[in-house]
Amino acid sequence: MSRIGNKPITVPSEVKVAIDGHKITVTGPKGTLEREVHKDITLEMQENVIKVIRKNDEPINKSLHGLTRTLIQNMITGVTSGYSKQLEINGVGYRVAKQGNNLNLTLGYSHPVIFEAPNGISFDVQNGNIIIVKGIDKELVGQTAAEVRSKRPPEVYRGKGIKYADEVIRRKEGKTGK
Repeated sequence: MSRIGNKPITVPSEVKVAIDGHKITVTGPKGTLEREVHKDITLEMQENVIKVIRKNDEPINKSLHGLTRTLIQNMITGVTSGYSKQLEINGVGYRVAKQGNNLNLTLGYSHPVIFEAPNGISFDVQNGNIIIVKGIDKELVGQTAAEVRSKRPPEVYRGKGIKYADEVIRRKEGKTGK
């Protein structure tokens, strides 16, 4: 029994859900998201409740049961309130500026790094060292934040680089730390 997969998904009144075979479309105030569902997983909608049902108890179907339910719940949350990730830039001379929809990152390289925003993602910049990645697709927001972070990951000796706001960097002592 999947505890997560058996939970029903309640659909808020401002969200419209369309199920067409193995394709689900969720439309809300912030936008529209679509997703293909595995062929062994079926979706049933009664009034404003969606139930995720698996075909049998094979291990692959058991694992897809809870996953599918969570992905649909994330779609509904995304079109109603959206998702965001916050990144911090630490280091002398490291800063970020917004150029239209893109980010202009100054990260200690000999050239500025221009990061283009994918479709459905917007950036906010605060104080020249905080980046907020916003969007309705949780997966895309997380992937974009990871790609921005990969331009200069935090280093362990001084903590310079781009890190998530809630990330804790394990610091190392230098040569003198013996």
